[in-house]
Amino acid sequence: MNNFDFYNPTRIAFGEGKIAALDTLVPANANVLILFGGESARRTGTLTEVEAALGDRRVQLFGGIEPNPSFETLMEAVSVVQRDGIDYLLAVGGGSVIDGTKFVAAASLFEGDAWNILLKGGSNIHRALPFGSVLTLPATGSEMNKGAVVTRKSLHAKLPFHSEHVFPQFSVLDPTKSYTLPPRQVANGVVDAFVHIVEQYLTYPADAPVQDRFAEGLLQTLIEIGPQALAEPEHYQVRANLMWVATLALNGLIGSGVPQDWATHMLGHELTALHGLDHAQTLAIVLPTMLAERKEAKRDKLVQYAQRVWAINEGSDEQKADLAIEKTRDFFEGLGVKTRLADYQLAAEHIEPLIDSLEAHGMTALGEHNDVTPEVCRRVLHASL
Repeated sequence: MNNFDFYNPTRIAFGEGKIAALDTLVPANANVLILFGGESARRTGTLTEVEAALGDRRVQLFGGIEPNPSFETLMEAVSVVQRDGIDYLLAVGGGSVIDGTKFVAAASLFEGDAWNILLKGGSNIHRALPFGSVLTLPATGSEMNKGAVVTRKSLHAKLPFHSEHVFPQFSVLDPTKSYTLPPRQVANGVVDAFVHIVEQYLTYPADAPVQDRFAEGLLQTLIEIGPQALAEPEHYQVRANLMWVATLALNGLIGSGVPQDWATHMLGHELTALHGLDHAQTLAIVLPTMLAERKEAKRDKLVQYAQRVWAINEGSDEQKADLAIEKTRDFFEGLGVKTRLADYQLAAEHIEPLIDSLEAHGMTALGEHNDVTPEVCRRVLHASL
């Protein structure tokens, strides 16, 4: 196991009815801006419940944060914050809303062009507004980490940033708020959480059995409950476990002291930026072929993954690795998340612009060994057709 520093200050208020805890979690004198996405938060009554819990605090609403939140929309929110003296932010939604709120929290106090936050990956963030979140879509884990991803539509750029200044102070996780999600969003959430875990686990052995067993247990849980979450939308325990797995998948625990990959995510970001695919759809396309392309470098962990997660104990190491990759693809497909570029009307002629964009954003030495070059990504995309 490698040396590491672990820090996570986010308080979790978990369970049905926990939105009422906002009255104690948000400072009594706060001037609050609630950020949310579309009309579902209002239609389902979640916004009304949140506003009621905030009581007599000064509250404003800012809606319209997109899936894959855009820099342009978020800068509008920054203007509201600065104009109206907002001193506390509350994200109500899924990972995109929370990611967007992290950016608004940092950009509102940033000196200079806020685009530089993304160009520098967040290393230039020195302060941010305090904020909390009410999670309605289990997927990204943004409710308990310091990272976010923002898209600048005008530049077709989707860039991540990280900073300890943008940990949520708290996150409310009420599984019942996920009952009304469309099946596509539920399936996307399962895939997103699954790939988050894989990116931190499926690299090379690092003598870290605690992290490995933790990751394997989370993966097995998703394999078990993913189909149930689609089949029984209002099964409280299933939705509760899905929400908690998605949070644990990316709150820093399983990635502490071990090598991490993230090449699948970086290539996936380009697919979203250029073609508007859902984040999880891009991960489902890229991961199986990325694993196959890098099978030799990942052989030891692929075999471990095959044996411990998928209970594949017959055959050679290569056969085990191949079958584990096949089962991973089948799992995504079984959730209704397609795994080929052709499923999204993308063909060979779309590959070179993706590679050009990857190079333009400096994503030329990816993966746990920094050996995932544009040429490797090109082969992965062709194999994903």
